[in-house]
Amino acid sequence: MTQVSSQIARLPFEPEENEVEDYFDYYYDEPGSEPGTLSIDPEAEPTQVILINYTPENATRQVVLDPQACNTFLESDSVSWIDIQGLGTEAVLKQLAQVFQIHPLLLEDVVNVPQRPKLENYGQQLLVIARMVLPRPDGIGFESEQVSLILSPKYLLAFQEYPADCFDPVRDRIRTNKGQVRQQKIDYLFYLLLDALIDGFFPVLEDYGERIENLEDSVIRSPNRQTLEEIYEVRRELLALRRAIWPLRSVINAISRGESQLISQETQIYFRDCYDHIIQLLDIIETYRELASSLMDVYMSAMSNKMNEVVNLLTIISTIFIPLTFITGVYGMNFEYIPGLEWKGSYFVFWGAILAIAGGLLFFFWRRGWLSRFYSSRVSTANVPR
Repeated sequence: MTQVSSQIARLPFEPEENEVEDYFDYYYDEPGSEPGTLSIDPEAEPTQVILINYTPENATRQVVLDPQACNTFLESDSVSWIDIQGLGTEAVLKQLAQVFQIHPLLLEDVVNVPQRPKLENYGQQLLVIARMVLPRPDGIGFESEQVSLILSPKYLLAFQEYPADCFDPVRDRIRTNKGQVRQQKIDYLFYLLLDALIDGFFPVLEDYGERIENLEDSVIRSPNRQTLEEIYEVRRELLALRRAIWPLRSVINAISRGESQLISQETQIYFRDCYDHIIQLLDIIETYRELASSLMDVYMSAMSNKMNEVVNLLTIISTIFIPLTFITGVYGMNFEYIPGLEWKGSYFVFWGAILAIAGGLLFFFWRRGWLSRFYSSRVSTANVPR
């Protein structure tokens, strides 16, 4: 490994962890603003430039303090991957645009996030904007950020909002010289990064599969308002995942058809595998969305059945107390002459009649099966496997 001037320092391969928020609304320019205007988020991470340079014989990974230092590697025949982490330092971003001759409109799409995933061909530069998702540490939901890849015949620029990413397997292959990445050209590295980005959706969807299974048990056993809120949250996040992966389908399809001369025919074949993965992801997302929608129907049915049980129970109680109320009302009237009032055993006869009527009604309801539904519902709920 080599050291390039005092402006480049060593950096370990391990990425830093950082939280990334998901999104729904795309960025739009202010009316009347000049094309190419950069809108830097005040809360954006400071820009850090990392240079990964490799040949079939060796590989280096170094932090670049001055973008001008990259010219030394660009003049050689090695493959240069410039990893830009953070979009918060406007001066560094403009220096990068000057060194690599990035078009102002291209830089605007990279910096002003979030943008809709798309493919832009600028002749000697090919821009791909995509969304990268990572599972949250607590396993609930996902973190999302925009990743912009600029492919050129001699280098590859990767702009990220945050240091955390899913490119560690690619970095490990370059460092340990596993696979054929160090024997291939820059377009193969371009494929590996897009493939890692697309495959990063699968662990996220596995977590959603488990969440939906848990929600099914909750809806059957004890549906409540919290369960309803979780169902809405799952549906909303699945919609965000679909918005992130759906436009990428046309991007990969255009690359695999050979619409850019920067992608060789040998590498175009690999992009067909990426396209298949995207189709598989879309199928999984649509299946989970349908399951989440069906959970909403099950929840509404469970709540309706629960309300019907309460109404039925109150109806039975009211039916039992109607004749009892009638008897107590008759013998509670302020008439001087009511049969049986002067008899010493009338009080016990009154309670006997009350208990006999209540017991008879309960026996009648039981014979008709109106009481068994409450018992059977509780038994079925208790037998749900945990």
